[in-house]
Order: sequence, then structure tokens, then C-alpha cells
Amino acid sequence: MMRIVVIGILLCLTALSTRAQESQEVYSFLRLPVSAHVAALGGDNITLTDDDPTLIFHNPALINGVSDKSINLNMMTYMEGAVTASASFVKAYKERATWGVSAQYMNYGNIKQTTVGNIETGTFSAKDIALAGTFAYMLSNDFSGGITARFISSSIGSYNSAAFAVDLGLSFVHEDTGWSLAATAKNLGGQVKAYDDEFERIPLDLQVGVSKRLIGSPLRFHATLARLNRWDEAFSKHLAVGVDLLLGETIYLAGGYNFRRNSEMKISDNDKESSHGAGLSIGGGLQLQRFKLQVAYAKYHVSASSLLINATYTL
Repeated sequence: MMRIVVIGILLCLTALSTRAQESQEVYSFLRLPVSAHVAALGGDNITLTDDDPTLIFHNPALINGVSDKSINLNMMTYMEGAVTASASFVKAYKERATWGVSAQYMNYGNIKQTTVGNIETGTFSAKDIALAGTFAYMLSNDFSGGITARFISSSIGSYNSAAFAVDLGLSFVHEDTGWSLAATAKNLGGQVKAYDDEFERIPLDLQVGVSKRLIGSPLRFHATLARLNRWDEAFSKHLAVGVDLLLGETIYLAGGYNFRRNSEMKISDNDKESSHGAGLSIGGGLQLQRFKLQVAYAKYHVSASSLLINATYTL
């Protein structure tokens, strides 16, 4: 039955995707990390197996490892004038299943409105909203699968658009050896209402990843390949790597490097190119039994650095 449902969803999403034209992607806020732990590990990670409800935004299969009735609030500083926030709730269902709901919001603030002659005529605002439901199921003791269905809405001044998308995820975890493997297909779908007459692409992202905990060591290594649907780019632009230093069961420190971000943020200064630290990320977390606080620092735009904070409480 589950296989029939997934095939049906994919057929519907394929039909939606064919409506999209070869133009720039919309809803790019969906590419930003929501988990501070993921952000600290380079911004792309689908293999973390922590008790962390923010992983619902990165791989739906991972919520099977999240405590029952966990509620989570997140905030990230972005460009000047832009505010981004998100929230999630995860609930266990019977013995092998978990479901969750989540929301994302980004407000880009007030933007100057000008004529073609650069005469100011006022201001307008822009914002994005995404609402989602997730279901995950333990296929075996080591394998887990998950699906997220998401509604996306965006407005720019008097223009607005809407889209439907689905995330599919698989996760394999072998605790005895410390290996974790995963694959995801994110944002399968397309616009159902365009800003104007032209339908635009949403940020489809195929990812695979691996994590390895060194047995008897506090170190855990991660590598993720993202945007595998775009092989017209250099291999290095697909890679994000990270490492955890696990200080007992409650505290971790993490660092990562995103090769794509480093490349995209390079700017010329006196005939020299510099990314000004973009690509590097750091963070840490306190993970108690019922309360968790995680923080990450990274750079996602040339104009400013970003601080991402997660707060989680298990009811």
C-alpha cells in the first residue's frame, strides 16, 4: 500500500514539474538550514541521528529517533531587514511510526519601489511561508523511511504565488559500527499559482550522505553531496563536510565547510578574490533529557553573517 501511495505522489509531482519553465528558482529560503547542528556541519546534512526535531526539515526519515511530543522553536538572523523563523512538533505513533508538523517563515522587510528612471514611489514587502506534515516509519531495525508534504506560499508586493512539494527520505543506521547512511529527494513538485504568467522552478535537491562515529572516540565525521540533480557544476560544489566533538552525552561542538558557499561568496578586491570566511561554520549544543539548546554561526550572504538558534522541549 505504501509503495502505491509513493508512486502516485511521484506521478502527480512529475506532472506539476513539467509546468515549470527554464527560469530561475523561487522559494530559495527552502535551501537554508533550520537545524543549528546541520548548519554547524556545513549547512547540508541528512545523516544526523540525534534526538533533534529540527531534522524534520532536512530528512523526514530521521524523526523516528526523536523523543515523543517534542516541540521546537528556531530563529536565524539573515540579511539586514530580513527575519526568518520556524517551528516543529514531533509525536510518536504506535511502535514503529512517527509523525510531525512544521512551519517556516521568512520576511524580507520593506523594499524600496522605484520606476525605471530610479524615482522612488514607495515601499513594498516580501515574505515566504511553508507549512508541512511529515510521516516516518521504521522499515526494519536499521532502515527508516519518511515523507513530507509541504504547501508553500510567497508574496512580493501585490504579486503572490503558491506551490506544493514533497520530500522523500531514507536512513540506514548501524549503531554497533557507528555508520549512518541516507538519501533524500527534496522539493519534488512545482508551482500551482505563478507570480505572473510564467511558472518557475522550485529548488529540487537530491542528496546522499554518510556519517561515521569513531568507536571509542568522541569524534564523528560527516560528508554530504547535495544538488545531485545539477551535474553541470564542478564536483566540489556538491560537497559539505563536518566533524563533531561529542563531550559526553549532553554537549557537542561542531565545525564544517561548504565548498559551494565558499565559491559563491567570493568577491574581487584589488584583483584578489576572497570569500571572507564564507563556507566555514561552527556551533555547539547542550542536549539535556527534556531541554535542548543549539547555536550555529555561518555566512549565507555577502552582506552579513548569520546566527541560528534552536530551542527544544519535550512535553
